[in-house]
Amino acid sequence: MHVQAKELPMVRKTSKGTKIKPDKATIAFNVIGYTLLTAISIVCLIPFWLIVAGSFTDEMEIIAEGFKLFPNTISFEAYKSVFATPEQIYRAYGVTIGVTVAGSVLGLLLTSMAGYVLSRKDFIYRNSLSFFIYFTTLFSGGLIPWYIMMTKYLGLKDSYWALILPPLISAWNIILMRNFMKSIPDSVIESAKIDGAGDFLIYRKIILPLSTPGLATIGLFLALGYWNDWFNANVFITSDHKYPLQFLLYKILSSAAVLRTQTGAYLAANVVPPTETLKMAVAVVATGPIILLYPFVQKYFVKGLTIGAVKG
Repeated sequence: MHVQAKELPMVRKTSKGTKIKPDKATIAFNVIGYTLLTAISIVCLIPFWLIVAGSFTDEMEIIAEGFKLFPNTISFEAYKSVFATPEQIYRAYGVTIGVTVAGSVLGLLLTSMAGYVLSRKDFIYRNSLSFFIYFTTLFSGGLIPWYIMMTKYLGLKDSYWALILPPLISAWNIILMRNFMKSIPDSVIESAKIDGAGDFLIYRKIILPLSTPGLATIGLFLALGYWNDWFNANVFITSDHKYPLQFLLYKILSSAAVLRTQTGAYLAANVVPPTETLKMAVAVVATGPIILLYPFVQKYFVKGLTIGAVKG
């Protein structure tokens, strides 16, 4: 029996063809879903907004009334303290950006090569090597042997390489990349081999372009790790001009806390160092630039996690 489109209440014709209108249940589900997502997003944004608002709040207002979403008095004293020596901040930004870019690129190269090798079924030692890589997530040599190896045998004391090499390779990232590359059909690699392509050509021309979601996911992990790293600088870096941003801000907070304890001098001068607002300003300065990176890799980030987790 032939039914005309006009006889169906949920079907209407448009210039591009027949379009099915959503029923009431679908509309209700969308309304509820969007409402819940909006509420959850607002709840997640409130802490970040509280940090931003706290960085612009007067120190005495925070001490008297606590943190508020909308301060009564706008103050820039915290940012003046952070940027008291702007050339030092800019230099620390340069060190952090350089280390983040270099470490992320090298880390992606080595991680993708390791993941490609471990994903190949014709590599007979792939399971043994995968076990050894996974074993490192359970046990480690300890902090002191690691420090001795980095300083005495590798000579990386007060070197930029001390900021790049330790977070360069991660067992979790290798396993994630291996699982993602295992989702690539074997027929693609076999077809390239039939055409005479070698392993490096297959890796460069086929595997890397098809692994863009996984590379973006691991690249984001690496970039966040390098950007937020301050421990390696605390252990290995002694020169002021080699301080990364996070460690420099940590030093600024520590100095402010020390000055805060010297209450006698500040009470005599009627000056209070902005320690509470300084914490908020430091958080904004540290997280502001890197948070802008996430929207550009969000779709790859989600796809890379889901595919890499389901397959293998």
